[in-house]
Amino acid sequence: MKNEILIKAERVSKKFCRSLKRSLWYGVQDVSNDLFLHKGDRDQLRKNEFWALKDVSFELRRGQCLGLIGPNGAGKSSLLKILNGLFKPDCGRISMRGKVGALIELGAGFNPILTARENIFVNGSVLGFSKAEIDRKFDEIVDFAEIGDDINTPVQNFSSGMRVRLGFAVAAQMEPDILLIDEVLAVGDMGFVSKCFNRIRELMPSTAIIFVSHAMPNVGRICSQIMTLNVGEVIYQGGNTSKGIEKLYSLFSEPRTFEIYSSPEVSLKKVEIESDGKMNVNEISQNGTFQLHFYLDVLPSISDFNANLLILDQNQNPLIFSSSHYSVKSLINDGENIHITADLGVLNLTSGIYYIDVSINDNRNISVYAQVKSIKQFQVLSKYTGYAPIQLPGNWIKE
Repeated sequence: MKNEILIKAERVSKKFCRSLKRSLWYGVQDVSNDLFLHKGDRDQLRKNEFWALKDVSFELRRGQCLGLIGPNGAGKSSLLKILNGLFKPDCGRISMRGKVGALIELGAGFNPILTARENIFVNGSVLGFSKAEIDRKFDEIVDFAEIGDDINTPVQNFSSGMRVRLGFAVAAQMEPDILLIDEVLAVGDMGFVSKCFNRIRELMPSTAIIFVSHAMPNVGRICSQIMTLNVGEVIYQGGNTSKGIEKLYSLFSEPRTFEIYSSPEVSLKKVEIESDGKMNVNEISQNGTFQLHFYLDVLPSISDFNANLLILDQNQNPLIFSSSHYSVKSLINDGENIHITADLGVLNLTSGIYYIDVSINDNRNISVYAQVKSIKQFQVLSKYTGYAPIQLPGNWIKE
């Protein structure tokens, strides 16, 4: 039934213990309390315990995709394991309707000594499907997983990418009512990841999906709802994916700036960002202008030089490179307190956190006089999260 609620979480909490010995003792106490129907102190922290999740509530309907984001240790995987029945919540209640497909850990649910063929039937049975249903879907699973002649090979001999392909193929091709996907797709090759997203889009009208990822463009690409977690607590929940992603970015502190190389001839004193006429800013709008100001001293022994900048995303992937060498070949050294401006116009970057590396090179732009990593961090603010790092407005005309 369209729009029916398939997942309902009510004030779900889960705690863990940092001490292994105490954890074992607490486990015995909890089992004893369950046997004798005694509530115990499940809602209170005991010595060495901490909340991995605290009072998490949400509903997810058929046809919706919830993006679950947060820094490492936020509680994302713990929540998925509770939903999949691997963990029992200490407090709260979970209601799940329908068959659940899950890909929450690399190789989870596979017996390494069994072949891929055998694991397909075992895994399908665990998901609640009959042998006849698995037989009907078997060829599609094998084709999607792209494992070919390795179907009779023990899974322990598979590469990480092959295990992901097989796991996703079983979870997605069996057409579950609920699909749980953790970050494991990050280890797949580009072609397979693209195929996975196409399959997710095919399943979305009839499935409730929870998608965990650190790749924000992927979250913005498929998710209709978003939940941002930090240290086990929900700090944003709703349908505005851009706002949820901005909440996540606000948690990250500026990375440590460090010099790769510095010569006696050049002293790079500072750089500043200007946007829309405002100096020394750390936030710019998606359609705002971007100028980077270099302030440096150069000894007279160097007659001319070049300045370069590189903009990287949060995963340290290079996105934009610019050099004075492209426009003026080299910059003339006219003494101390040199001020250089690199005007890049409108960057059109999607919302997120970005870092700037800079360098000062010789007049051929080959030898390096000074180079600094992460000298600046800035955030792009936008109402929308794009599917790609760069968003070009273009000139759209209806003929």
